[in-house]
Amino acid sequence: MSLRFTVPHARKLMIAHLLAGFMVSGLAQAAPVVAKVAPLKSKQTMADLIKASSNTDWRPLNPDNTLYMELEKGRVVIELAPDFAPNHAQNIKALVREGYFDGLAIVRSQENYVAQWADPDEKREVKTAKRQLAGEFTVKYASSLPFTRLPDVDGFAPQVGHANGFPAGRDPKAGTAWLAHCYASVGVARGAESNSGDGTSLYVVTGHAPRQLDRNITVVGRVMQGMELLTTLPRGKGNLGFYEKAEERTPIKSIKIAADVPEAERSKLEIVRTDTATFKSIVEAQRNRGGDWYKVPAGYIDLCNVPVPVRAQK
Repeated sequence: MSLRFTVPHARKLMIAHLLAGFMVSGLAQAAPVVAKVAPLKSKQTMADLIKASSNTDWRPLNPDNTLYMELEKGRVVIELAPDFAPNHAQNIKALVREGYFDGLAIVRSQENYVAQWADPDEKREVKTAKRQLAGEFTVKYASSLPFTRLPDVDGFAPQVGHANGFPAGRDPKAGTAWLAHCYASVGVARGAESNSGDGTSLYVVTGHAPRQLDRNITVVGRVMQGMELLTTLPRGKGNLGFYEKAEERTPIKSIKIAADVPEAERSKLEIVRTDTATFKSIVEAQRNRGGDWYKVPAGYIDLCNVPVPVRAQK
C-alpha cells in the first residue's frame, strides 16, 4: 500500500468517526458552551498601596553599597548585597575604586538571558583587588538576617522570600540562604572552577529568570534603576550573545560608588521595605488581582514576579 493512498484514507476515517460522534451526542449543530464567571471583587492595587504607604515603609539605597554605571544613554543604579556575598561585594568596590571598569564595555547581550560587561581583551591590570575568590553561592543565615517568606511553593528552593529587598531562597535544614536569579539580578561571571569569579566580569539578568543558576553562581546585587538601558541593547550575533566586533559593544564611561559621588550628583532612590505590612499587601495584591478585567484569580505568585517597588526619595 503506498503512502499516497494511506494518508487520505486515514483522514477520511478520522473525519467520519468525529462526525458520527457529534451526530450521536447531538452536538453537531450545538453552539459552544461558555461558562459564566462571576466578576472578582475590586481590591486595592499595587498603585493604591504605594500611594497610601508611609515614609517608614521605604528605605534609601545604601550609598556605600550602591554603584553608578554611567553609559552614554544614562545611568544604571546597582545595589550590592554584602549580606549574601560579602567578599565579592568588597572586591567589586575595590575594583571600582581603582577605576578598573572605566572605559571597558558591555560585551554581551543574549536574547532572553543576560547582558554582561567585562574587559573584552582580558588584559586590564588589577591593582588592589583580588584576582581569585571562593564562590559565595550560599551563606549561612542567622535570625538577624531579615526574611519575609512567601507561602507559595517554589521549584528551586524549600523556602523563598525577600531579604532587605532582594529575592532569595533558603534551606532550613542546611541553614543556608542565597539570592535568586530574578530579572535585574546581578551576578559574577565565572569559568568552570568555583573560585574563578572575582567580579571583573559581571552580568545582569535581562530575560526570563534562569533559576537553574541559583546556588551555582554568586549573585551580588540587583539593578534598581536603568534596566531599560540594558534590556534594549542590540543582541550579540556571536556565541552566547557576545559581540563579534568592537564597534558593536556599548562603552562604559565609568562605574562609581555612590558614597564617592558628590551628594548633589547622586540618584536619590528608595526601595520599599520588604519586612513591612505594606509589602505583604503588595504581594497579595499581585497574587490575587481583583476588578473587572481579571476573571480568574491566580491564587499564586512566583518569587521573581513579586514587584519590589523603587521610587525617587521623598
